[in-house]
Order: sequence, then C-alpha cells, then structure tokens
Amino acid sequence: MSGKLPIKPRIALVGAGNLAGALAVSLRATGYSVDQIVSRGQAGSLSLQQARRLAREVGASAVAAGRALILAEIVWFCVPDGVIAGAAASLTGAADWSGKVALHSSGALTSDELAVLRGLGAAVGSVHPLMTFVRGSRPSLAGVTFAIEGDQKAVRAARAIVRDLRGRPFTIRKRQKEAYHAWGMFTSPLLTALLAASERVAAAAGVSRKAARERMLPIVRQTLANYARLGAPGSFSGPIARGDVATVAKHLNALRGITGAREIYVVLARAALHDLPGKNRAALEKILKR
Repeated sequence: MSGKLPIKPRIALVGAGNLAGALAVSLRATGYSVDQIVSRGQAGSLSLQQARRLAREVGASAVAAGRALILAEIVWFCVPDGVIAGAAASLTGAADWSGKVALHSSGALTSDELAVLRGLGAAVGSVHPLMTFVRGSRPSLAGVTFAIEGDQKAVRAARAIVRDLRGRPFTIRKRQKEAYHAWGMFTSPLLTALLAASERVAAAAGVSRKAARERMLPIVRQTLANYARLGAPGSFSGPIARGDVATVAKHLNALRGITGAREIYVVLARAALHDLPGKNRAALEKILKR
C-alpha cells in the first residue's frame, strides 16, 4: 500500500452508535466512501443489527470485528473510551496496517490508545468533535470544532476530512486533553444537568416539568444568543449583577427544601462573583457562605 493517501480515502468505521451515525452520514454527504461499519458484536447481536442499519443508510457493508477484512485507508474508531484499546487489539489481524491511518474520537484519551496499531505501521490520531450526540438526534458537523492530535500523517488526514465536513479543526496537545474534555462537559452534559435541576425548582413553584421546559426555552435561547453576540460579561443579568442581596437571600431560603438545588445555586453564584460583573460583592459572598 502506498504511503500517500488518495484525495478521498475510503473510511471504515468501528462502532455504530450516535457519533458513528452522524459521522457516517456527514462523510457520505461530502463525497467520502464509507466502506465498512465494523461491529464488536457477534451474529444476531443488537450492535451488529445497528451496524447493518447504518450500513444500509450510507451504502456500506456491515461486518463483525472477528470477520473483518479492512481495505479502507482510514479506520475510525467510534466506540466508548474504555474499549478503544481493546477494539484496536481485536482488529490487528483484520488488515495490513502499514500505511493506514487509524483514528479514534475520545475527547479525554490520546492517540496512544491506538499504540498497538502504530506498532503495526499505522499512523494514529485522536479526533474529537465538540458536539453532543444522543439517540434521536443527528446533528450536522458543519461549523463544529474538532480537537486533533497524533502522528503527523494522521493529523494531516484528519484535518483534511474535518475541513471537507466544513468543521473547524484545531491541534491539541496530549497533556491538554483531559482539561479540554472537562470543558466539553461544562458546555453540554452539565448544562443539561442544570436545566434538569431547574425543572425541579420549577416544580416547587407549581410548574410541571413539561411546562417548565416549554416556558424556559425562550429565556435559555435568548441567553445563548446574548452570549454568542456579547460574551459572558455582556449577557449576565439578574440579582447578582444588580447586587441585590435581599433577593439572593430569598432564593437561598426557597431552595432549602429542594434536594441539591441550593448547593448548585451557591456554587454557580460564587462562580458568577468570580467571573462576571456584579455589585455588592462582599455582601453577596457573605450571604452565600451561610
């Protein structure tokens, strides 16, 4: 196999979950051939059935890892963090890895998870999209930031693919990945957790979870729009920004009977005092310690 990648290399995906589904569809839409969907499951397993459904959708073939013969120039592992190294080890005999590129999409782990394939001649890298992937939603990858690190050839190939997807590639150092992934945790999973806690607070105000979600959306959307246009300081409002100590005290009292809500409020209020503009800071800091 030539060490030079074709303009549009064939790609095999390992895994058929939410990320793999979005990636496969986006790759095909931008002219890439998704050659195979490789499943870690055996014949008749749910994971292999899922791989077959995705394969039909993008014109690929589905195959169990134990029977895989991989001819694609790029192999992209879209599996949970804890099984990346094992999945790579299980496919050592599935291809001539010399000259291939092997990628994985963990946000927290480095390209070294694919070291076994590097030892067989593959260039390896990690390519993580800063995006949320859940069942029932398949987001576009256009405009999405991708953190990339690894061997030079793998990084070059990954950046080319991301650009074709109309994503935004940037290079990250191995030692930065854990902090990078923690940042990602703040931007979506913990934001979702905050919204879920908000629903519990709404219940104390006599508003059902379903109604709370509907009624919160306008202010949540406007807050994000303000943040996008004005940044965090310019989009910050409310009693802490005004220095309204009496209102914050009332909030703290109202939240005492709602499990965990008061603690969340205090932590976020202290973060606001640290990062955002506000008045009466000393008085607010004092009341938040009670």
